[in-house]
Amino acid sequence: MSEELALVRSLRGAVAAAPEDVPLRLHLAELLLEAGHHDAAITEVAVALQHAPGDEKARELMGRAMGAPAPAPAPVQQTPAPAQQTPAPVQQTPPVTPAAPVQEKPADARRGGFDWQAAEGEIRDVVPPRFVESPLRADGNDDPGDADAWEVDAPGTVRLADVGGMQDVKDRLEAAFLAPMRNPELRKLYGKSLRGGLLLYGPPGCGKTFIARAVAGELGAGFLSVSVNDVLDMWIGNSERNMHEIFATARRQAPCVVFLDELDALGGKRSRTQHSGMRNTVNQLLTELDGIDAQANEGVFVLAATNLPWDVDLALRRPGRLDRTLLVLPPDAPAREAILRYHLKDRPIENVDLAKLAKVTDGLSGADLAHVCESAAETALLDSARTGTVRMIGMKDLLGAAKAVVPSTEAWFSSARNVAMFANEGGTYDDLLAYLKKRRKL
Repeated sequence: MSEELALVRSLRGAVAAAPEDVPLRLHLAELLLEAGHHDAAITEVAVALQHAPGDEKARELMGRAMGAPAPAPAPVQQTPAPAQQTPAPVQQTPPVTPAAPVQEKPADARRGGFDWQAAEGEIRDVVPPRFVESPLRADGNDDPGDADAWEVDAPGTVRLADVGGMQDVKDRLEAAFLAPMRNPELRKLYGKSLRGGLLLYGPPGCGKTFIARAVAGELGAGFLSVSVNDVLDMWIGNSERNMHEIFATARRQAPCVVFLDELDALGGKRSRTQHSGMRNTVNQLLTELDGIDAQANEGVFVLAATNLPWDVDLALRRPGRLDRTLLVLPPDAPAREAILRYHLKDRPIENVDLAKLAKVTDGLSGADLAHVCESAAETALLDSARTGTVRMIGMKDLLGAAKAVVPSTEAWFSSARNVAMFANEGGTYDDLLAYLKKRRKL
């Protein structure tokens, strides 16, 4: 027995060195089968069949390992006995009732008298399939650009209560967007339409995407984030098709929030666009926002964000489309304190006065505040590495990092100031103008 085990171990090493050697693997399988290790033999034979599907010895070994009956020996011809003088009595054969037809499996499923389909089912969990078929759509179209390729995030747990501070933003969202959706009876009473979307604009890094996710959480809706890379394609017609498939996915998985990030890139002014493909993409977006009929976009809520609202095509901002506009400014003191607490909660800190830190970081965006925490942690880490003694992050590190950070929003406000002063047709940027006056930036 020990010699047999040693031989099996030796053969396993040889098979590992030459995995495509089918005869060697079948020899190992035969030894395993003789030793009573049927499962291990099945595994080896199955691998051999992947390399040589038509190998007769492999099929015979698989049949034995799966418990198929051994083939019956060939009948031996016997010499007939000499006839007796007395004739045997004649047996009367009773009438034979025709038997029910036997349901036979196809010939390719029972080659050699063995049920290969059943054998494949037995080893399906042991050996992975050789080929994998892509699922087809209901209409039989297996085009890789179908709507199912767009991933919709499940309703998240983020709510507006998780957004620190920014009470003005929350109140505007509640009045213009959330209250009508939460109260369908009142909406019906006052004839309030749900058509149209919401455009969030403001300096970069101030939480527009996070607010959009919070709105989706408030609605209990899926979240489909769309950027310019998801839509634009080098081939003519594919960009428009991608835009259509995105909205088709959202309609199919309603309720769903479609978040159009960097809208100035997806829906820039067509008058400034030289390429016809980009103009066609904007036209397709306008068509999808309008819907085929009044009920087409039922349960689909469109949010968009941009740092450059003045570069967005005016047709996108007409009533019934992205007609509600909300300015998202740098976080206020309560919001800054919440953001700092979030970025410091998993770091070793001591004696950190968040209220004081929030006061000295006035004007910084959420991204700037995250950078302050990262820089302070970096300073403490380098000191610990140099001295060989681990120390905590303190107020000195955080205040030094805050002093070194230049607000990333200043460049944006420099550009926005000219728009608010000289291109505020119809009072579109009144909120921005009021903020600039309050902060003495005019």
